[in-house]
Amino acid sequence: MSLQWYPGHMTKARRELAELMPSQDVVIEVVDARLPAASTNPVVSELRGDKPCIRVLTKHDLADPAVTHAWIAAFERAPHVAAFATHPDRPQDTRKRIRELAARLGLHHRKDRPLRALIAGVPNVGKSTLINVLMDRAVAKTSDKPAVTKVQQRVVLPTGMIVTDSPGLTWPKIEDEAGAFRLALAGSIPDTAIDYLTIGTFAGQLLLTRYPALVVARYKLAATPATAEALLTEIGRRRGGLRAGGTIDLHKASEILIREFRHGSLGRISLETPPEIVPEIVPETVPETVEESAKT
Repeated sequence: MSLQWYPGHMTKARRELAELMPSQDVVIEVVDARLPAASTNPVVSELRGDKPCIRVLTKHDLADPAVTHAWIAAFERAPHVAAFATHPDRPQDTRKRIRELAARLGLHHRKDRPLRALIAGVPNVGKSTLINVLMDRAVAKTSDKPAVTKVQQRVVLPTGMIVTDSPGLTWPKIEDEAGAFRLALAGSIPDTAIDYLTIGTFAGQLLLTRYPALVVARYKLAATPATAEALLTEIGRRRGGLRAGGTIDLHKASEILIREFRHGSLGRISLETPPEIVPEIVPETVPETVEESAKT
């Protein structure tokens, strides 16, 4: 199944991004900590070139912390790149880290030449939330739906840095099908553009491969299901997906699995690890917080 989503306003957004890029000192690229590779936009990388970049991994509280640590190390092996993970409960740390990493990249604010930063990334990774954190007040509209920001927004931070928040941007043709499915699972592609059963089946297989203990704990299963369809069947049976005649509504079960992954109800999960890490990092035990969530 080919999954593509490139609404009309993104053509304009890409053109504006290309026009703005030469005047910027640093690109602050926001990526989802649960899928740092899939949510790294190749269009932004192409337009950025060798310009310094601070990669901000958002939704760190939903991601596997060991895997996030590995991704930060992997990103920082690239030249002119610094990276860190944000935490929603520590906004002051985010503001401090942006200043520190800009200085590490050789970027310094002067009264006669303020630093100019461009915030970019795919939809629904938290760009507007980041700019609100940096301003320490709500200046950008946020939502859990993708493509809320459709025009550039420019603000001056208390530090004097001039920051432009650009609309969420995908790319015209997503070649990596698994990457597209990860974006859909995380909510960076709108639900109106996806097939729930396809993404639910993809999610089920991925979670059974990477985090089977979390799945078993959340849905109170006696054993690990052998297939994604078997998992969706169990979810449907337990969560009101039983139709007349005893059949299971796998579409409804897929919606439940997708929603619970997005909300973090399954636990702290990362959908991908840096390619050089073998074997993949997965938790060996079920955290107590996840065991408690399975009781709700």
